Amino acid sequence: MTTITILPEKTDSYRAVAGDKESTGRTAGEALDALTSQLEDEESGTLIIVQNRKADGFFNAAQQERLTALMQLRKAGNLSPEQEREMESLVEAELDGARQRTASLLHELKP
Repeated sequence: MTTITILPEKTDSYRAVAGDKESTGRTAGEALDALTSQLEDEESGTLIIVQNRKADGFFNAAQQERLTALMQLRKAGNLSPEQEREMESLVEAELDGARQRTASLLHELKP
């Protein structure tokens, strides 16, 4: 399964990232559409995370700031292999946080 993370960059742009592929758009949907056109057929099963940029107990502010910094380095082409691994680890932590956040929400919704 391909994991796509969509991050707001500025007030008028979003970045979608999946592995070594990325795209930008004026909306999250536009960034996603541009990215999915780059994916191979075997990458068609996807999980999409839209980050609202609010820190919480599942993915904290320090993690968000570091992920943003690493993504900026990657965009500039200055990401070392160690930093790439760190960024991938943070994306996994963000995904795990999303899973935990969803489980928590489901628990709250159960009567």
